[in-house]
Amino acid sequence: MLVETGDRTIVIDSGPDFRYQMLRAGATDLDAILFTHEHKDHVAGMDDIRPFNYMLHKNIDVYASPRVQEALRREFSYIFSNVQYLGLPRINLNTIDDAPFSIGSKTVVPLNIMHYKLPIHGFRIDDFSYITDAKTVPEATMEQLKGTRVLVVNALQRGEHISHFNLKEALDFAANVGAEKTFLTHISHNLGRHEDVERELPPNVYLAYDTLSLFI
Repeated sequence: MLVETGDRTIVIDSGPDFRYQMLRAGATDLDAILFTHEHKDHVAGMDDIRPFNYMLHKNIDVYASPRVQEALRREFSYIFSNVQYLGLPRINLNTIDDAPFSIGSKTVVPLNIMHYKLPIHGFRIDDFSYITDAKTVPEATMEQLKGTRVLVVNALQRGEHISHFNLKEALDFAANVGAEKTFLTHISHNLGRHEDVERELPPNVYLAYDTLSLFI
């Protein structure tokens, strides 16, 4: 997810195809990466911030919980090594917990989510809320989601899954949040064909797709 706030360009997670996605989007700026959690499909592309370091002559701010930081240090040990050399990815590591924090003029609200037994973060910026890899959502987080106008949430497949919302769970969750528009993401091939699934969705719920742009 690429978020442009006016004075900052923020990415939520850097998956394995992060480089391709940024090229496809024509992104020429990057200020920060917010990490939801440490699984490979959410962190693997962090090395590809190098061109932004080079072109923009700056470090990239990375926001992550202490546990996610430990995983980043294991996965990208060379970034944190005492031996530094030209061309390494350059980051400023920022620790987050449950407290809101600022990036430029915007306040980012971390949202507590359970990915089976793993506590992870979603994020809310203004009236936009992004949640991925959710299986259960605490009541306190539901309170934080009140007033969300645009919601993005995971819907992996139709059948039950141990650590992700299936389609029914995602739709029930979206109905409880009551956003004006909800987009389903983190979709697998088991969900079905895009055009078939879209016909089944409520009027204000849509399947997300590559290159989707939202203006909020």
